[in-house]
Amino acid sequence: MALYPQQFIEDLKQRVDIVDVIQQYVSLKKSGANYKGLCPFHNEKTPSFTVNRDKGFFHCYGCSAGGDVIKFLELHDKVGFVEAVKQLAQRAGLSLPELEDNDEQRAGAAERETLLKVNEAAAAWFRAQLLAPPGARIRKYVADRGINDATAEAQGLGFAPGRESLKQALLQQGFSQATLVKAGLLVQRDDGTTIDRFRNRLMIPIGRDTGSIIAFGGRALEKDQQPKYLNSPETPIYSKSRTLYGLHLSKAAIRQSGFVVLVEGYFDFGQVYQAGFPVVASCGTALTPQQAQQLRRFVGKVVLSYDPDAAGQGAAARSSELLVGEGFDVNVAKLPAGADPDTFIQKNGGAAYGERLKQSQPYLDYLLDRAAAGHNLNSDEGRVKFLAEMLPIAARIPDEAMRDRFGDRLAFKARVTDEVVRAQIRKAAVQKQTTLFRDGVQPRLTSFGNVTKAEKGLIWWLVHEPGPALTALESLDPEDFAGLISRSVLDLALELNENRGFSPSVLLERLSTIEAQLVTGIASEKEPHVNDAESCAQIIRRMRCEREHAAIQREIDHLQELGASEHSSRIDALWAQKHELLRRLEGLI
Repeated sequence: MALYPQQFIEDLKQRVDIVDVIQQYVSLKKSGANYKGLCPFHNEKTPSFTVNRDKGFFHCYGCSAGGDVIKFLELHDKVGFVEAVKQLAQRAGLSLPELEDNDEQRAGAAERETLLKVNEAAAAWFRAQLLAPPGARIRKYVADRGINDATAEAQGLGFAPGRESLKQALLQQGFSQATLVKAGLLVQRDDGTTIDRFRNRLMIPIGRDTGSIIAFGGRALEKDQQPKYLNSPETPIYSKSRTLYGLHLSKAAIRQSGFVVLVEGYFDFGQVYQAGFPVVASCGTALTPQQAQQLRRFVGKVVLSYDPDAAGQGAAARSSELLVGEGFDVNVAKLPAGADPDTFIQKNGGAAYGERLKQSQPYLDYLLDRAAAGHNLNSDEGRVKFLAEMLPIAARIPDEAMRDRFGDRLAFKARVTDEVVRAQIRKAAVQKQTTLFRDGVQPRLTSFGNVTKAEKGLIWWLVHEPGPALTALESLDPEDFAGLISRSVLDLALELNENRGFSPSVLLERLSTIEAQLVTGIASEKEPHVNDAESCAQIIRRMRCEREHAAIQREIDHLQELGASEHSSRIDALWAQKHELLRRLEGLI
């Protein structure tokens, strides 16, 4: 993607006063060296939103939102980076420079443009096949599913015949076979031949929020056809974890209504959209932080409408926690057993579905009821397990008053005194241990309890005293960073420094939303966790030695269990490594 020159971005941020910009949206009052006000990204009665004029960043201690002045406009006005820069440049009276790129970027842009064109051509071809006489049975199938012609046209529904004909049609239009493979429209066999990926399927184009088609979903049309849904593979223009189906169709309605219904599948989307509600779909996959951040540009409230079975309700619980962590107000709509949005609307109509949305529960109440149903609250053991499940959830509620109210409801359910539950919640909130995961695998950076003091110290010094901090970072070996929660932040700082482009401002600009929350939260603290940057590096080296020492000891113990005499040579070598590590550790203390 072409970018504005970095020097222009730096000059722009120096020309605009972050306090002046944010004061147009938030009433700020001087508080020591910073400015404080009510956070615009979540509801609160006690100010927890701070702006540091000298360092050029904002941070909310309640919801963890943070970043530079550009990030503030992105989040508040729900615009992209380029639009936020345009707004600031207009405010500062600066002319926008030409977007710059290099040969590699130009080649990548050309490839992406070609892939967009081939997808548009494929979508038009699929649509033509649906409207042709052989598509009559597919049109009947769509109608039988309750989708009318207007909705089918809006979704761009099409038909991929059983015969391999898309390939020939697009080759005749001048697209190369390599491009069709790259776009995921053809599959290359082991012998080098290619065939259409989608055959005998109802085709659903997948678009960006701008409407450009970037991928396809194909629904099986025969009972024994597998898989039931076949989606395009990841391509240079399509990432499943970053795409929300139907956003381009619903974004205007979402902004107008102030909320969005989140469903799981294409037909769920079709029915809810046809019934007149603002809706997007995660297309049967677990909601990701990237999808949530994309949606945050358009709306602040989400009503989850998932299947009522165990899998659907489990997904609703996980999505609720993720969305709340991204700053959303979340409700959960309940449907009868065996129904989903698609079948419910077909049977009961859009008005009845609208009533279900109106009756949707705030997610905290939903989680409370769901957890209570899973435990025997008439027994001490059941109440203990119930509290153990709910306390971490309660601890992650950013607003203290809301947290206490939830604690009262939790205490009532568990038949425990309010004071005991509130004390336990506060204790858990201080520890701030979280179970949210990035893409279902890695701990999220908002897990401040998992970030070591040495990491926090380095990040603090990077913002407040970059010179010594960068020197300390450069003294570390790549292996020293293993297992550090903040590794992505520290790696970026090193990369920027190697390219002679490091500054706290540039670092904040390049960070993801979650990473910026971590950095601004640490940088907002009055004092660092470690006295100097070199001491931080020393602690990180020692942590590495301790990890390696523990791993060696585990292997020694395992080999001794298997038989010391049989593995004596290996055990001796491990003891030598252990003594060497102990010697290194002594030098690091």
